[in-house]
Amino acid sequence: MSADRATVEGLLRALAPQALGALVRRYGQFDLSEDAVQEALFAAATRWPAEGVPDNPRGWLVTVAGRRLVDQIRSEQARRRREDEVTALEPEPTSPGPGEDTPADRDDTLTLLFLCCHPALSPASQVALTLRAVGGLTTAEIARAYFVPESTMAARISRAKQRIRATGGAFTMPVGQDRAERLRVVLHVLYVIFNEGYTASSGDRLRRDDLAAEAIRLTRLLHRLLPDDGAVAGLLALMLLTDARRAARTGPHGELIPLDEQDRSRWDRGRIAEGVALVTDAMSRSTLGPYQLQAAIAALHDEAPSTGETDWRQINILYKILVRLSPNPMASLNRAVAVAMIDGPRAGLALVDELAADERITDHHRLHAVRAHLLEMAGDHPAAREHYHRAARGTTSLAECRYLEIRAARLAPHPASG
Repeated sequence: MSADRATVEGLLRALAPQALGALVRRYGQFDLSEDAVQEALFAAATRWPAEGVPDNPRGWLVTVAGRRLVDQIRSEQARRRREDEVTALEPEPTSPGPGEDTPADRDDTLTLLFLCCHPALSPASQVALTLRAVGGLTTAEIARAYFVPESTMAARISRAKQRIRATGGAFTMPVGQDRAERLRVVLHVLYVIFNEGYTASSGDRLRRDDLAAEAIRLTRLLHRLLPDDGAVAGLLALMLLTDARRAARTGPHGELIPLDEQDRSRWDRGRIAEGVALVTDAMSRSTLGPYQLQAAIAALHDEAPSTGETDWRQINILYKILVRLSPNPMASLNRAVAVAMIDGPRAGLALVDELAADERITDHHRLHAVRAHLLEMAGDHPAAREHYHRAARGTTSLAECRYLEIRAARLAPHPASG
């Protein structure tokens, strides 16, 4: 029976990292395994819509990709006159023994995700390789997301694979402290991908919904594989609670709408409910961490009927704990807004003045944007207008730049009528 092409594409996207993980685990060659899986995916995308999805689609992909990988290995080895050494790589037709599993029966996605976030790689390479190998995005799609030429992104991904091979990265799950540290990197990579999708760092669009959706999908997968990990649950909750506001964040022409001006009836109540349930459970069963705290703050925003009815005192307390637990100037900057909502804009501006000495944020456009907002609240429009302009000059996002310039223009003095 034929299958809907969109259904097939969605299935292949989910199965791609599982097939790749199975091959890398068995053959240990990342580059060749990925090439073989890409060929198998192309074959499936061509045949399944017409012929129907096989009963064991993951097994089909692993088998087809495995055969192509073996053929490729044999071809290369033949040129070096060592074809006899790879004869043993031919998949055995016999069934696995008791207690054993086949590559198609075992989901190696988590191991693959840990490998893509190998500590020997730069953060940019970790993100790119994760999106390519686990997310299933093409090199061209990743390049467009990060506004670099496809050739540049291809070279980055290729270097990442070579680096993993050179360091002897084994396709095994890390254990103990190494696993905890690697998981921290994995979560950070997924968080970076989500943030880039939710608020693009450059370009003319405020959002990259495809990246945000992919980050949520991968974090859901990670939560399914590690259901008892509080940090994983906290990150998924944070993404859902933040993404729930997506439809209300932009106007009809893509213009940014700040939180206090959003139509809250457009927020996704289903995502909010799921996120609140996740973070409530995570905070009750695990040690508090940055993701759980940020998710709890997002939940307070999402559950409030309006900005004025938001529990700013509780948000301030959570930010104080977050800054103490994981010192970060952006968290401190957000806390300044909460303090301003409690004690007035001048109290918030005092915290902003303290942060200005932190070289990590001194020239960041967000510092100027928050200062401008608080100055506007305080009624100092000339100073607010100046800092809105400074913030606009500092951002590489055209959508943010337009928003900040509009805010500044609203505060311009009107010529006297005469």
